[in-house]
Amino acid sequence: MTEGAAYSRRGTSQLRIAIVDDTGLRATILKEGLAEAGYIDIEVVAPHGGFVARLERMAPDIVLMDLGDPSRDTLEEMLTVSRALARPIAMFVDRSDDAMIGAAIDAGVSAYVVDGLRKERVKPILELAIRRFNAFNILRAERDDAVTALADRKTIDKAKTLLMQGRGLSEPDAHALLRSTAMNQSRRIVEVAEALITAYALIDPPKGTGR
Repeated sequence: MTEGAAYSRRGTSQLRIAIVDDTGLRATILKEGLAEAGYIDIEVVAPHGGFVARLERMAPDIVLMDLGDPSRDTLEEMLTVSRALARPIAMFVDRSDDAMIGAAIDAGVSAYVVDGLRKERVKPILELAIRRFNAFNILRAERDDAVTALADRKTIDKAKTLLMQGRGLSEPDAHALLRSTAMNQSRRIVEVAEALITAYALIDPPKGTGR
């Protein structure tokens, strides 16, 4: 289970929510919407000074960013926060364009809301941010697993090739030897393959490296 998936199993009142905002009125709208939805652990953080470090210390479950009418510099700063925190983030802005939306998506913002700061919308937007964050984490984990599996396959194939060339084994016999060695040593087969490749490199280093 991914880190984000845990959010859906926690009670509403247990979620820690940070609101990044430097205008009292707009922060109040968000707080009222959250309070009416049953959220109680809420803290407003002004986007000044060392606020990123403060957010990291808070370790919020969800971050709501109220940017109003952001400049490009302000937006980029907030997107940097999004990349650093790796949490569900909903960003509220009064206006936007395709470039700003694209940048927000690339930075991992889970919900990008244009001209939608109303307290009755806070809960559904927050829930949407969590769902999107969880879905993205699942896709990322699946991608990482696929990349790792491909790399492991290449390592095992290389080790089998070395055994086939060095010991005259067939491909099935080379694979069986790797598998039985892994079982005997209580190791993963890819770990045995990596050790074999390293050993062969020490015994027969590439030309030009010296002995």
